[in-house]
Amino acid sequence: MDSGAELARARLLHRAELLEAATVAWNLVEGIVAVVAGVLASSVALVGFGVDSFVETASAAVMGWRLHAELSGRADEERAEVLERRAGRIAGVLLLGLALYIIVDAGRRLLGYGPEARESMLGIVVTAIALVVMPLLGRAKLRTAAAFGSGALRADAYETIACAWLALATLAGLGLNAALRVVVGRSARGVSNRPASRS
Repeated sequence: MDSGAELARARLLHRAELLEAATVAWNLVEGIVAVVAGVLASSVALVGFGVDSFVETASAAVMGWRLHAELSGRADEERAEVLERRAGRIAGVLLLGLALYIIVDAGRRLLGYGPEARESMLGIVVTAIALVVMPLLGRAKLRTAAAFGSGALRADAYETIACAWLALATLAGLGLNAALRVVVGRSARGVSNRPASRS
């Protein structure tokens, strides 16, 4: 590879590394806020969204490490592939654990056990922001991955975009929960404000 191509690749690697750092930073904040909001509101959806943010954080951190290793000239391709496979297995186990938690807790609540989820303005705000941030990060990663032919970065970009879809689903659920509480609250007030009928 000539020095011009090496310099161009180094710039792309640096851009990808910055995108991964931004992903890690945002997902740490998003995850902490979502889990706290979910616990406060007894919302399985918000807690699940927050835990998924930590899975995304792990994926971005591994990708960032790999990019940094190549940038600094310490890239051992075999070691990077082993780490990437191991991280993929860990992320898979975490996602299965998350799915099991959601199924068990949601089933338990459908059967009448556990507190009813309350509305969470904090949850609505964090998922709305994620719905803007994650697609922007995902698209930037896709462009960068295409520019230097990185399949691993492309896969990570799709995971980031999937997080945006999860944010949309969570936001829709939180919004519907809040809207139904307003409607039910108004209906209940309307019934209690009616004058008693005379017999």
